[in-house]
Amino acid sequence: MPAYIISDVTIRDREAFEAYRSRAAASIAAHGGRYLVRGGDVDALEGNWQPGLLIVVEFPDSETARRWYRSDEYAAALEVRDTALSRNLILVEGIGS
Repeated sequence: MPAYIISDVTIRDREAFEAYRSRAAASIAAHGGRYLVRGGDVDALEGNWQPGLLIVVEFPDSETARRWYRSDEYAAALEVRDTALSRNLILVEGIGS
């Protein structure tokens, strides 16, 4: 069943963010992930949540998502993450067909 990494991002440094995004994208592709949402307008319909930049990545399953998160490829992106952005990140399992 698919799994989704959902990230609510606040950019701190635009140049570092571009480096992070490039490295993260390459690591996601290397682990079979694909972007479903990568920014765009957010319209809060209910509640008080005011997310920043939302990113949703789909992986084939939760174990693949966890392997990506612990991978050497993603570690390269993490080298610049704290300079680039702050974020909340969750893993959500989807439903099977």
